[in-house]
Amino acid sequence: MSTAAEQPRTTSDRTSGVARPTSFIDPSSHLKIKNLQMRAKVIVEGFFSGLHRSPYHGFSVEFSEYRQYTPGDDVRYLDWRLFARSDRYYIKKFEDETNLRCYLLLDMSKSMGFGSLDYTKADYARTAAATLAYILSLQRDAVGLVTFDEHIVEYLPARFRPGHMHRLMMCLEHALSGTATNLGPAIEQVAQTVTKRGLIVLMSDLLAPIDELETQLGYLRSRGHDVVLLRVLDPTEVNFTFDNPALFEDLESGRELYVDPDGVRDDYMRRFNEHADAVRKICANLGIDFYQLATNEPLELTLFDFMQARMKRGRQVARRTRSGATR
Repeated sequence: MSTAAEQPRTTSDRTSGVARPTSFIDPSSHLKIKNLQMRAKVIVEGFFSGLHRSPYHGFSVEFSEYRQYTPGDDVRYLDWRLFARSDRYYIKKFEDETNLRCYLLLDMSKSMGFGSLDYTKADYARTAAATLAYILSLQRDAVGLVTFDEHIVEYLPARFRPGHMHRLMMCLEHALSGTATNLGPAIEQVAQTVTKRGLIVLMSDLLAPIDELETQLGYLRSRGHDVVLLRVLDPTEVNFTFDNPALFEDLESGRELYVDPDGVRDDYMRRFNEHADAVRKICANLGIDFYQLATNEPLELTLFDFMQARMKRGRQVARRTRSGATR
């Protein structure tokens, strides 16, 4: 029986900014769209359409080609026409702020094949990855993909060129094939291959020992990468909402165990809390943005949180740019 996480969706204390909108579409509606790229397109376009109709309009403007003015910015770069339309001060982004190299690391182990809904964790994670790739392509950012189980399954270098997005979507469509989860090879591959600073987005249920997680993630951070960790879990794993005795199967080892939920629920939740708290502590220590996603939550929330992290990175780069220019 797989372990899981109890805590509700959380974000790193490092992520700040606009509060999340609350009106989104149930993910089951999106996941009925068979074509993955079309599914991602629908999610992104619907999301930005909602922002343009809401108080969050400035958020979408800032994400696309501007960022909001902060004290210390050079007023020569203020866009006064945008100010006239929005009554907010915006700065045109520097080239450094718009060129991003991002790698999506996606767990494709057997445990990701679990799902109590009409879709699995893997379906949800694939859709989240496709959505992030799509929005990055709109930004003309280079996106790469690494899928893994106990070994690397697919490695697609980060590119921004015709045909690359289609190839990436095809890789995401591949079926689960491996058994156990091993983050090490995927992280090492990216750390050794990606020499320029970039953004690494890791998506996994983290249903594996985390003894080496701090070392592996620390390796990425030591290379200067920004890291976002998205932990994807089924609602039943989050709350252990099983009522009747049943035969449980470990999807990664194949072992079966007859379990009375009432007899193990407290121990399960205790172990889960310990595991989840350890992951959060590792991320906090390393300065990594951490989000826990239940598969019944709107996919737009993932996009919103990712945009927050992306915008924060842009502000940090801008500060470094200004700092370098004044020396």
